[in-house]
Amino acid sequence: MLYCFGGSVLSSLMLAEPPVAFLAKSTNILLASSVWYFIFYCPQDIFYRCFAFLPLRLLVAGMKEVTRTWKITAGIAHADSHFKDAWLVMIAVGWARGAGGGLISNFEQLVRGVWKPETNELLKMSYPVKVTLIGAVLFTLQHSQYLPIARHNLMFLYTVFLVVSKVTMTLTRSATSPFAPFEAALGHMFFGLQKTPSKVKGEGAASSNGSSVCDRSSEQQHDGVKKRQAKKTE
Repeated sequence: MLYCFGGSVLSSLMLAEPPVAFLAKSTNILLASSVWYFIFYCPQDIFYRCFAFLPLRLLVAGMKEVTRTWKITAGIAHADSHFKDAWLVMIAVGWARGAGGGLISNFEQLVRGVWKPETNELLKMSYPVKVTLIGAVLFTLQHSQYLPIARHNLMFLYTVFLVVSKVTMTLTRSATSPFAPFEAALGHMFFGLQKTPSKVKGEGAASSNGSSVCDRSSEQQHDGVKKRQAKKTE
């Protein structure tokens, strides 16, 4: 439940509202509980196999990205009703509402008794968390009338991008973020980050191996000399 309704929990905590407000919607709780039960306890894993069918999996993935857009816009509007024209608050609440499952994953792992600090989304963001943050910024600018585009047009373009990228990543079975080239360029521009070429790495490894071989051979020769001297003395 924490993973399914992480957005509602985080946004409620940010706006000083009851974090258990999502429990008031019995239909959503019943739906999430039913899905959890059928995924893990359905005989012969029939339910999981049905949704593992590629066309159905693509449909569900696209529907999830559509709901992500609505969650972001709802979070921004909700934050604006509490803090008028507060950009950072609207971005934070919209981001939390759209990617709450990823942002609350560490706390959810603690509840399950599993601790994986290397998977902290704030330190190493996954693609859904990144694209949700970008969407929160765009919709906040549009909501504040600093982005010259209609709300429905922005929602359409953003949703199409989400669906196309998700479907492409699912078909190609790729976990690489579409923003990777832009991140590399911006990192090189602002922070001077550079990737070490593979040739240099190979040369360095070869040189290190060569030096280690030379050191071993010299040590073996030195041991041989010592043994000869010991035999002569005997």
